Amino acid sequence: MRFLSWNVNGLRAVQKKGFEDIFWSLDADFFCLQETKLQEGQIQLDLPGYECYWSYAEKKGYSGTAVFTRHTPLSVRHNLGLPTHDTEGRAVTLEYEDFFLVCVYTPNAQDGLRRLDYRMQWEDDFRAYLQSLDAQKPVIACGDMNVAHQEIDLKNPKSNVGNPGFSDEERAKFTQLLEAGFTDSFRWLYPDRIDAYSWWSYRAAARERNVGWRIDYFVISDRLRPQVKDAYILPEILGSDHCPVGLDITW
Repeated sequence: MRFLSWNVNGLRAVQKKGFEDIFWSLDADFFCLQETKLQEGQIQLDLPGYECYWSYAEKKGYSGTAVFTRHTPLSVRHNLGLPTHDTEGRAVTLEYEDFFLVCVYTPNAQDGLRRLDYRMQWEDDFRAYLQSLDAQKPVIACGDMNVAHQEIDLKNPKSNVGNPGFSDEERAKFTQLLEAGFTDSFRWLYPDRIDAYSWWSYRAAARERNVGWRIDYFVISDRLRPQVKDAYILPEILGSDHCPVGLDITW
């Protein structure tokens, strides 16, 4: 099975840049989106053969997640089931016989880390949510997790220490997540691969120079490791400041 995840930074904008052609070319069983930035009924997509599940933010033009799938789920959950977090449309969970799929858009700590306290609460609650699912069956969690975990995961680590996405606090929470029984699939397969990024600033021709960050992930339950065929990043696919990331796994 092929899983894809992409922060599209506005699905309506990316639709005008050939989203449907990109979608079909990637031939995914599951295609997860973050930062859709729309409300129900604001877009029409021609994706025959796929079921679509959306979580919308209450605030218009903000956040939002979606999963397009060829496989009918046993159940669907929107958000985390916690009032503190459930107004921004940041998660969709699909349950299948053998696994849970969670599409997530982690809150950004924002400039000056002004939203760091909320981010820390989110991290603890999201980790607990994944652990509760993992106690039932294996989990595949994907999306923009808004953190470069290790120095290898961004081009300029020294100059970014303490910035949102590379603060000690955010990196430590990602470590806690992995220590709770989960694996960063890309880094597990490619522990030493450098210059592998999934997000680039729009400033200073960062993408052309590959001055980027790896902040989009497929995090899986440790016990799924033997079933992973590949994990990858697709920087050649344009349309957003992020590129898609993928996971191929056998069942």
